[in-house]
Amino acid sequence: MSQPYGQDPHGYQPPQYPPQHGYPTQQTYGPPPRRKKSSAPLVLVVIGVVMLVMFGGCAVLIAALGNGGNEPTTSAVAGPADDAEAGTGDSAKKTTKEQVVKTAGIGDTVRDGKFAFTVTKLEKRTSIGTDFLGTEAQGVFLLVHVTVENIGDEGQSFFGSVQKLHADGKEFDVDTGAAIYLEDSKSLYEKINPGNKVRGIVVFDVPKSVKPDSIELHDSMFSGGVRVDLR
Repeated sequence: MSQPYGQDPHGYQPPQYPPQHGYPTQQTYGPPPRRKKSSAPLVLVVIGVVMLVMFGGCAVLIAALGNGGNEPTTSAVAGPADDAEAGTGDSAKKTTKEQVVKTAGIGDTVRDGKFAFTVTKLEKRTSIGTDFLGTEAQGVFLLVHVTVENIGDEGQSFFGSVQKLHADGKEFDVDTGAAIYLEDSKSLYEKINPGNKVRGIVVFDVPKSVKPDSIELHDSMFSGGVRVDLR
């Protein structure tokens, strides 16, 4: 008698396991899953670098703070270093006197650029010019008489408009409009050759209560300027 296709002629049948017993009916084989590389070493390296930078910055900051109190606030130091460090007796008095800088005042000659300036006097007016051709001050006109000498090697133009007046912590500009009505003001525009002098008058319109502190004189609008005490 013929056997069905696929059956053992001896009648052996492989065991059949029902699904509820938990035995797999078919096994699959394949390559093992790849293990992910750990990022822990990279994290540790980054943390180490950050800590080195932080500690290095702290060390620099501490060193800077430690040296800050020992460095002078200005680069110019009057007198020998040993006298300044002693700070007692005649050496200290000498150092103190040498550190005092005399402030230029009325009658003193100061220099800025190619010009030497000498403020000769101050004058106050409520009006400038005549009844028919003149102007009145909003407050009071302050007239600063100044002698300007060219100490350079070539001609230089003097402009009164670039001069500044300081009073009560404020800065005042020149009143060029009023200077037009002032005879021989010579402060609008004056060409001065080397060695020559010009006596000019710079006009400021300031409140009546203002007391001038100083005037800032310039040989041009680009110069650093020099101050003269007017008190």
